[in-house]
Amino acid sequence: MNENLINEAISYGKELFKDNADGHDSDHTLRVYHNALKIAEKENCDLQILALTALFHDVDDHKLFNTTNNENARRFLKLHNIPDETIETICNNINSISFSKNRGKRPETKEGQIVQDADRLDALGAIGIARTFTYGGSRQRELSSSIDHFHEKLLLLKDEMNTEEGKRLAEERHEFMLEFLRRYSEETQEQADKI
Repeated sequence: MNENLINEAISYGKELFKDNADGHDSDHTLRVYHNALKIAEKENCDLQILALTALFHDVDDHKLFNTTNNENARRFLKLHNIPDETIETICNNINSISFSKNRGKRPETKEGQIVQDADRLDALGAIGIARTFTYGGSRQRELSSSIDHFHEKLLLLKDEMNTEEGKRLAEERHEFMLEFLRRYSEETQEQADKI
């Protein structure tokens, strides 16, 4: 893996996400990148394609950017003389990761599968809980609406992981979220009982 290229990709992402505070920021991207590398230790894959897919998986997200055809990712990759075939592979991977656009679908490449798992891991556990409420707050959602998000998406992720390592890591984070929801329910019921 070309470390200079990866460091430049990290810097590029930090610049793109510098004004974002809704949970889809450069910290999220770096967690996905590190989760992907951790899963990749147990899988056979192209680490450079994996790294670039992870680092660019949100750089053209429709919720964050008004771009088409992976414009932000392509700009960086072309500038760094990545072969066209590799650019297409990375962009196809990126386009296969989103939960909302790919529900029930599995990415075609091992790199895409790993990054999809890595992205989903960052929606689980303590960090997933924090991101849920950060995103909800940025959209002026009530707490109950963010709680609904757990049932509509987050609690489904554990059973949609692609890799054995992803499944293993998701299990523990899933259990943590269930415990949080139990406690939340107890505390809100206690409050309701006092009214």
